[in-house]
Amino acid sequence: MQNGTVKWFDSTKGFGFIRPDIGEKDIFIHKTAVIDSGVKYLGEGQKVTFETEFTTDGKVLASRLTLVD
Repeated sequence: MQNGTVKWFDSTKGFGFIRPDIGEKDIFIHKTAVIDSGVKYLGEGQKVTFETEFTTDGKVLASRLTLVD
């Protein structure tokens, strides 16, 4: 699991980005990862833990998201 902060998430568009605590590239997050994790709301500045997966074309995306209190 990695730690990070939600950079932004647009529920209308269905995606956003997480800035990881370690690493320089922001991680894409799709609304399905939010829904599958049972998270009701994801907003800018929220602290999260997450895992990463790779798409078929090699892009990194966040999965198994949990909110950090």
